[in-house]
Amino acid sequence: MSSQTAPPNPPVDPYQHLQIALNADGTITRLREVPNTPPTPDLGHPTPVLSKDIPLNQSNNTWVRIFLPREALDHNSSPKLPLIVYFHGGGFILSSAASSIFHDFCANMATDLHVIVVSVEYRLAPEHRLPAAYDDAMEALHWIKTTPDGWLRDYADLSNTFIMGVSAGGNIAYHAGLRASVETDKLEPLIIKGLILHQPFFGGSQRTQPELRDNDPILPLSVFDLMWELSLPIADRDHEYCNPKVGDGPQLLEKIKLLGWKVLVVGCDGDIVFEHQIELVKLMREKGVSVVSQFGEGGHHGIDLFEPAKTKALHVVLKNFILSSLVA
Repeated sequence: MSSQTAPPNPPVDPYQHLQIALNADGTITRLREVPNTPPTPDLGHPTPVLSKDIPLNQSNNTWVRIFLPREALDHNSSPKLPLIVYFHGGGFILSSAASSIFHDFCANMATDLHVIVVSVEYRLAPEHRLPAAYDDAMEALHWIKTTPDGWLRDYADLSNTFIMGVSAGGNIAYHAGLRASVETDKLEPLIIKGLILHQPFFGGSQRTQPELRDNDPILPLSVFDLMWELSLPIADRDHEYCNPKVGDGPQLLEKIKLLGWKVLVVGCDGDIVFEHQIELVKLMREKGVSVVSQFGEGGHHGIDLFEPAKTKALHVVLKNFILSSLVA
């Protein structure tokens, strides 16, 4: 028996796995009812984190959800809190800033890390293929720098801003960082200190070993492929939105180096995207970017969102990274 190879994993129908249906006009119908959580803006509510939604671009139906730790209200004279601009996951095609899993993640981050979080509701593919989400990300950054919102004005330290995302949101955070690096003067007083890429979603035309193993329960290979097929412009997977080694990305990383931004890449070797994340870290180091990587053993794509112990461990990593970036 020991000489026999393991049987291949049975094929996964990606449409069934994601519970989506492709329509004749190229859009998709999302069949799964994803639990959403409403914001809690009422100052009288006993929640440790207040939250509220503010329109970003009404014609695009984009908005932001702001998470404010109640402790900021109770300690009015304290220094303002660092700001995290956050992008949710979902393979560019699913989920929302209101999805309960991402709402809860951002709320817990706000309390555990003592930060303010602005979670961005960006447009989804295939109705709005990339770079629509990147455009929305930049619109959010420009909105933040001029926002009249009292929570951000009174409690957020815009000079200590981090761009963060998980999975597809990590890809968006990366590309938003590349774009922001060439217009830092236009973003002031918002000053970016670093990027936090949490299991970022990248790919390429060449299959990697984790892809060939195809044993990620959350992100099977067929699902991985379909997400890129639905989100990229009509192009192969060696497009710069997917593969960070091509296009203008490597050159813009040199700009990030000169700006002194720090980058954190977090993942695990059980993630189907693991090898792409490793290659991204190598590329950044080749370009002289100050990058910190934290890769655990085992696990799967998105594990830090589903297991509370993993979330707590991630928060320790995030807190250390943010503190080190603020004193640098």
